[in-house]
Amino acid sequence: MVKALIVDDEKRMQQLLKLYLVPNGFQCQTAGNGEDAIHLLEGESFDLVLLDIMMPELDGWETAKMIREFSEVPIIMLSARDQSTDMVKGLKIGADDYITKPFDEAVLLARIEAVLRRTHHMQKTEFKGLIWDEEKHELNYKNKVISLTPKEFEMIGLLLKHQKTVFSREKLIETIWGFNSEIEGRTVDSHLRNIREKCRNVNFPIDDHLKTVWGIGYKWE
Repeated sequence: MVKALIVDDEKRMQQLLKLYLVPNGFQCQTAGNGEDAIHLLEGESFDLVLLDIMMPELDGWETAKMIREFSEVPIIMLSARDQSTDMVKGLKIGADDYITKPFDEAVLLARIEAVLRRTHHMQKTEFKGLIWDEEKHELNYKNKVISLTPKEFEMIGLLLKHQKTVFSREKLIETIWGFNSEIEGRTVDSHLRNIREKCRNVNFPIDDHLKTVWGIGYKWE
């Protein structure tokens, strides 16, 4: 399920976008201004941002710039302004697409799908500045690369992509090493200790998010 953040100061537009997206398998969250949107993006992961431009105080241009300082989440800008200069400005700021209002539901969905296809191949998961990049096989935080073994990399990627899901040691072994593996639970514990230590070394607050569920396993929150 695609998790989308709708940023628009008009409730009517928020409701219209949800009306289009929810029946097509999207999970939608809304923000009425740029500041609230940035706060949400800093606290949780989204797959897509639909960002209105003409908002009071912090407009879409500034909001997009601020988002790009810490996140590569796909951004589609929505605006009644159809001048080519505005479209160019949005794309240069870092938006992935620019759609003018009013828009057709089918066109909106097709453009969203195109953006997600283009960005999905990167296989990136982000969380509060921590970026797990499968294509580069790299984990980094604020441009500092965290050197992980292949299994450590797979493990933190699994936890990041399934936040709040509790994984038992047995499930982690089955998923990371394979069903017939003879790896023991203490190996899982050792790998997670290493992940914690390496993340602490770059000042990522790993202990706030990688949690031990006593007697069961681990989860990310």
